[in-house]
Amino acid sequence: MAAEAAAAPADRRIPVTILTGFLGAGKTTLLNHLLRLPEMAGAAVLINEFGEVAVDHHLVNKVDDTLVVLDSGCICCSVQGDLVRALKDLFMRALRKELPPLSRILIETTGLADPAPVVSTLMEEPFIAERYRCDGVITAVDATHGLGQLGEHREAVRQAAMADRLLLTKCDLAEAGALDALAQKLGELNPSAEQIRVQGGEVAAAAMFGCGLYDVGAKRAEVAAWLGEEKARVLEARAARLKPPLSWRKPGSAAAPAPAVPVARHDENVRSYVFTFSAPLSWFGFSDALGLILQVHGDRILRVKGLMNIAGDPLPRVVQCVQHVAYPPASLPAWPDEPPYDDRRSRLVFIVRDLPRSELESIFFGIAGIPVDPLPA
Repeated sequence: MAAEAAAAPADRRIPVTILTGFLGAGKTTLLNHLLRLPEMAGAAVLINEFGEVAVDHHLVNKVDDTLVVLDSGCICCSVQGDLVRALKDLFMRALRKELPPLSRILIETTGLADPAPVVSTLMEEPFIAERYRCDGVITAVDATHGLGQLGEHREAVRQAAMADRLLLTKCDLAEAGALDALAQKLGELNPSAEQIRVQGGEVAAAAMFGCGLYDVGAKRAEVAAWLGEEKARVLEARAARLKPPLSWRKPGSAAAPAPAVPVARHDENVRSYVFTFSAPLSWFGFSDALGLILQVHGDRILRVKGLMNIAGDPLPRVVQCVQHVAYPPASLPAWPDEPPYDDRRSRLVFIVRDLPRSELESIFFGIAGIPVDPLPA
């Protein structure tokens, strides 16, 4: 057996790590820490976000051509488009020596992503599977909000159940009892995944990489079923693309298959709103209004993030919130020079559940007197 193992050819495919986790779990903080490690030399990073305006990639300390933003929708819904194109493009650019050789790929998914389509694509898409291998699904779970999220959102459950390793983030902010209850729940969902407790977003490269080929058999039976469903959808879509148009078919040939019904991957009550403010804002007025929004509607707010133009501050101020909690603001070293933030207008993204936009607008304007720019026609 040892001789057979020694004789087995090395897998030279590029390893791909999927970093997933529900909204506000701290994936971008983890990513920024990882980018400082020598193990990330030669790595490409793909970032996906839920919402019309991307924010997270501006918070990442990586500015070269190997940072790719997937911004045409949630990655699990557009996986056969955005993700496949991005992976093909990176491979071909490295082959043409337009990029340094790729050592690995790290995909940061949106907080509402179902990992199953991403894993399935890495395993089943011919061009991708020949050149890349899934080296693991790493799921970040917020120690302060994770237990509630697992009870309310199927996306959070799938992210935890499919993980090779579970990173319990923000452990320094969580009470011991809550942390133990979360660990127990995660153990029930995914007993095979190692749980790693994280403070301040600092995690060793060994916790992220080297999981080996994705082992469906080590997961709960539901995981194999989810991946089987994804494989069937991919094969059906591929067959539909290869089917000749009706006008080309001989008389009596089989009719074209009915178009596939779109998969409802997300809670249809979850919405994303972008608020734009043209005038620089008073920090005190803005923070009071945001604080009131979190106090009144925090149970229906999944995530808030944005770059704000604050009066008297030449730098963009980063605002991030999860449910009722607003995290300490920080500033970027400069305003982005790419659209849409090159106009230096404040943009705040709300991801909410069962919360009308008008409720938020009424607090910003009706109570705090802050005018929100009208929506584009």
